[in-house]
Amino acid sequence: MFENVDLLVCGAGPVGSLVAERAASHLGWRVLVLDRRSHLAGNCHDGPAKNGVLVHSYGPHYFRTNDDALLKYLSRFAEFVPANYEVRSLVRGELLPFPINLTTLERFFGVELNAESAETLLASRRVPIARPANSEEFVLSRVGREVYEAFYLNYTRKQWGLHPRELDTSVCGRVPVRLCRDARYVDHKHQVMPRRGFTSLFASMLKHPRIRVELNCDFGEVRDLIRPRFATVYSGPIDDYFGYRFGKLPYRSLKFEFETRREAFAQPCVQINYPNEREYTRSVEIKHVTGQRHPETAVCYETPTNSGEPFYPVPRHESAALYARYKELADAETARRAVYFCGRLAQYRYFNTDEVLLEALACFETIRRRFAGARASSPLTAAA
Repeated sequence: MFENVDLLVCGAGPVGSLVAERAASHLGWRVLVLDRRSHLAGNCHDGPAKNGVLVHSYGPHYFRTNDDALLKYLSRFAEFVPANYEVRSLVRGELLPFPINLTTLERFFGVELNAESAETLLASRRVPIARPANSEEFVLSRVGREVYEAFYLNYTRKQWGLHPRELDTSVCGRVPVRLCRDARYVDHKHQVMPRRGFTSLFASMLKHPRIRVELNCDFGEVRDLIRPRFATVYSGPIDDYFGYRFGKLPYRSLKFEFETRREAFAQPCVQINYPNEREYTRSVEIKHVTGQRHPETAVCYETPTNSGEPFYPVPRHESAALYARYKELADAETARRAVYFCGRLAQYRYFNTDEVLLEALACFETIRRRFAGARASSPLTAAA
């Protein structure tokens, strides 16, 4: 069953799908892809709700990228449609644009503003902290206490189960503050969705005569039975791979509750944040951005939890130090046994979908150079 394998891949999500496709198409390798779940696409998996509306099973994946070549490559496997990612926060009973922009500040403070007056307003409220040491200090130094407490404090506490002062600056540092009226969640050049969904996209990538996929197959149970000719790509939890030798890395998980509605749309935008006393952190109506037409809709409510599937690495100094110990083991494993660790769980780092795909491309290129010699063409522009 596991014989004649050139490349072994753990995980049929974005990393595994891309590396497998490139190895099969670009190098002509025979690839075996394993996944312990019963479906493809990893956390990008999507499928129909009870009423047939396409939903994202593990929370929204808003695809955006500034990389023209990446989108061109993915377009070999799916048609993409434009997407308008608009997020609002429910603050003081109002749905205000988020990330914070001029409109948010005007409605929050009850004054008319332009870019210059908004900067003056924020400057008068900022807490003077020259070198923020945590997320609380970072936000206070950018927008002051009123905005921090209204938009960030409780949302962050719910999301991570920790006070913002216990988290790295990177947690809140990812969210911009705009002194314009751009209401988009992100400002990337390309903001699109695969028309038929992410599962269809990755299924198309894996549909190759040299790729075999085994679902409901735990890598840990068969890893000693398979000897790939060249390399292994592992996208699972790095601490699991090494038997939790130094202890478990902390993760934050999510609980998803889907509600179907007999109306075309139930909320005014794709995502609403709840930085208040409600247990859930956000509601997502992915139909706003998938391009599907359906007389009904579905809304997903997300509630963070410490148990369940690992979703978010916890960004703290202690977590980074523990990961560094596992990274040393991983580097040795790469050098000695050609096992490559790639992806959110394997690298213990939060990635957007485009970012993790670019990581997978870099991983493939490293493998290609090690085993097939360097070629002139890029893995994105090479013939399929």
